[in-house]
Amino acid sequence: MKKAMLTLTLVVFLVATAPMVSAQTELSMWYHGAGNYVERDLIIQIIEDFNASQSEYVVTLEEFPQESYNSSIVAAAAAGDLPDIIDVDGPVMPGWAWAGWMVPLSLSEGALDDFLPGAIGEWNGEIYSVGLWDAAVSIYARRSALEANDIRIPTLDDPWTGEEFDAILETLQATGDYEYAFDLGMAWTGEWYPYAFSPFLQSFGGDMIDRSTYLTAEGALNGEAGVAFGNWWQSLFQRGLAPGTSQDGADRETGFIDGRYALQWNGNWAGITALEAVGDDLLFLPAPDFGDGSTIGAASWQLGISSTSENPEGAAAFIEFAIQDEYLAAFSDGIGLIPATANAAAMSNSYAPGGPLEVYFALSEAQALVRPVTPGYATLALIFEKALADIANGADVQDTLDAAVDEIDADIEDNMGYGFDM
Repeated sequence: MKKAMLTLTLVVFLVATAPMVSAQTELSMWYHGAGNYVERDLIIQIIEDFNASQSEYVVTLEEFPQESYNSSIVAAAAAGDLPDIIDVDGPVMPGWAWAGWMVPLSLSEGALDDFLPGAIGEWNGEIYSVGLWDAAVSIYARRSALEANDIRIPTLDDPWTGEEFDAILETLQATGDYEYAFDLGMAWTGEWYPYAFSPFLQSFGGDMIDRSTYLTAEGALNGEAGVAFGNWWQSLFQRGLAPGTSQDGADRETGFIDGRYALQWNGNWAGITALEAVGDDLLFLPAPDFGDGSTIGAASWQLGISSTSENPEGAAAFIEFAIQDEYLAAFSDGIGLIPATANAAAMSNSYAPGGPLEVYFALSEAQALVRPVTPGYATLALIFEKALADIANGADVQDTLDAAVDEIDADIEDNMGYGFDM
């Protein structure tokens, strides 16, 4: 009888405690890649692997189209209903952190030691996000076109100077073989402008904002270097060297491949398609040096933790799991972007030593500069885009840059410095 009672007691105890033993804490994750099935499948694989690797947490995914993702985050933040793990575009992250929507990442010591700088989202002295990849731009060129015109092939250590590059554009245009010497991608708008074009400004010695204080654009955007950049920028269109703001999207996609554009300013994400069309004649060349160094953009989508998460340790555990080299390499192979570490690059198909896009890892490592790290970036970017479009269309350079500075500084003042000491 005693034995039967003991057995019954044990069964009752096991039944009663089973939920406590088996229950897992749910971590919600939002992601911007709905509709991108390759990217989605990779994210789902990481989630499944993480869920299977331990018994404490289970990550669930909700997907959004990129076009509506940020507005969904804003609405959720207003309602105090953010997910545990959020996906954030690198330059937008400081704004979300400043607004109190994100908390700093707490990862194992050394977890980010080998990461490309552009893949690490830092704000106010703390790391808030980390990316599974980065993106870089270069000049697309045909070796045969350069050699036919006695044009030196630049290297990362010895890029074209600004004067040399400008003379090259004139030379290529004068051949009559091309509609335009240089395709900047003016058909692309929005984030392409600050990401792709501000590096030219920075190479002249200017910037979108004074990064020493982040409290003004005065002197950085409209100073001597900024005006020199603006004059050169405007001259590209006045001299007929580059298609302007009315460029058709289809021409942007096919103009270089079809041979109608001699050179093209484009990213690593289009590299494989171009290689398949052009073959071994295709070169990916570093940005020119206009006097203050060669610079390209950096920072893409990254993972972080919301301030409303009740389980930041679990969210951090998932993010640290996701940034393993094998997943970084898998993303690179799947969507063509740059692996965030050298080890992952070596494991990838395109960025490994001898791979077709190997040069982009070196370009990103050596030349990349993140866009201004300020909560005011979103407004700053819009003002910068409008100024460059207006200048391309013939507006007075100094007046346009001065007006942009006034708008930027007014926005900073309206927002009490965006957290910087005024």
